[in-house]
Amino acid sequence: MAEGLSASLDRPVEVDTVGDRSFFGHPRGLSVLFFTEMWERFSFYGMRALLILFMTAAPAAGGLGFDAATAGAVYGLYTSMVYVAALPGGWLADRLLGPRHAVLYGGLLICAGHFSMAVPSLTTFYLGLLLIVLGTGLLKGNVSVLVGRLYATDDARRDAGFSIFYMGINLGAFIAPLVCGYLGQRIDWHLGFGAAGVGMLIGVVQYLLGGHHLGEAGLYPADPGTPALLAAQKRGARRWLLGGTAALVLAALAVGTGVVQVSPGAVADAAGVLLLLLTLACFAWLFLANRWSADERRRLIVVVVLFVAASLFWSAFEQAGTTLNLFADRNTRTTLGGLSFPSSWFQSVNSLFLIAFAPVFAWLWVWLARRRAEPSSTAKFAVGLVLVGAGFATLVGGAVLAERGAMVSPNWLILTYFLHTCGELTLSPVGLSAMTKLSPVRISGLIMGVWFLATAVGNYTGGRIAGLYEAWPLPSLFGVVAAFAVGAGLVLLLLTRPLGRMVGARH
Repeated sequence: MAEGLSASLDRPVEVDTVGDRSFFGHPRGLSVLFFTEMWERFSFYGMRALLILFMTAAPAAGGLGFDAATAGAVYGLYTSMVYVAALPGGWLADRLLGPRHAVLYGGLLICAGHFSMAVPSLTTFYLGLLLIVLGTGLLKGNVSVLVGRLYATDDARRDAGFSIFYMGINLGAFIAPLVCGYLGQRIDWHLGFGAAGVGMLIGVVQYLLGGHHLGEAGLYPADPGTPALLAAQKRGARRWLLGGTAALVLAALAVGTGVVQVSPGAVADAAGVLLLLLTLACFAWLFLANRWSADERRRLIVVVVLFVAASLFWSAFEQAGTTLNLFADRNTRTTLGGLSFPSSWFQSVNSLFLIAFAPVFAWLWVWLARRRAEPSSTAKFAVGLVLVGAGFATLVGGAVLAERGAMVSPNWLILTYFLHTCGELTLSPVGLSAMTKLSPVRISGLIMGVWFLATAVGNYTGGRIAGLYEAWPLPSLFGVVAAFAVGAGLVLLLLTRPLGRMVGARH
């Protein structure tokens, strides 16, 4: 899972929680945010487990009947926009809403999106995806901001608090496919989507009921210094919000009424171009519109290299919801001990491995650091790429059997997910840390946005790769993905020492 923490974690504490240890030694407000995030991830991963299966299912089976190319384009567009939306979501929270209200409004939009998808029509399906994107953009980053504001900057409990919070992410992601996947595949697709909405609704209700445990944390937008500046800041943000909302409504009406004819593939193609332009503009601004010291410029070069590596990693890893989901549904035996289970249940394997092995990796880095043998961030990125590639290389064997008409053992996918999880634990948390260390102080928030942008690019690319599922032989498709990931990892491994010298071997 491409999960991350907000860049705005070191804001001044707004509620006295120094003496509050009522939630496993942490502020009681952490429990409120833990369950908010858990239910948000339940709704997200519950729906995601069904998404491409629903789109490719035949209309007679209640699906949309899309081919893999169209379904992959829609999937990639949706998952990439979820992460891109975190940028305007954070901006609105800082300028107008405050993180506390942003989380609430985001949760309500997510509920509306899932319940819209529970209505069986193509229009409500697309409307639901749009609402979930907007809601997740408001909620995802800002709920992490609220966690940070429960602690003073030097509070020794801070990192442990985020570790507990992160467990909520994995717990929700583990449970979701088991519940929503069963309801969607075995009873009715739209019941599964509705169940995801019920989960988010539970999260919103407990968030409202437990709000008093958060004190004043995140209630207000960022204060620019004077009442006049604050009023001007809010006016500007309102204008942008109203303009953006109007543009979205007009576009939706134009498409929904047939005034403008667009295909999902065309929209995804346009979004891909915009995503590329956004990425190029972001890095052009970083290097050309600022004056950096020689050391800062070298560190930004390393950021670019890690951005490319992360994008490649997520483009392979996030195929869990696309090519691997289709392989589980079409080519893998879904029986265990004589009992049949929905293919979407495989989507819980990654989270189960994360829960089991995250403490092991955390201990491993500390153990290696004490012996001065801990790999650099660049080396860990390289290992992560090799591991995600190795997962696909492993699956080539299962794909060969599947091409011969066999329904293959679940062990092929389980081993693949194990290797992918190890790759995620090697790269994802390390990437968050590396971005904060490498970024110049005055643009630390923007650099964290760059990290989310890498996730968006990877998700979009992974969705488009999934479009080849029915066009390429499976061994070739999995083999090419494996070769690119492993090859990129080996190249990055060769660059580890030169990049280390550029930043004084710190990263």
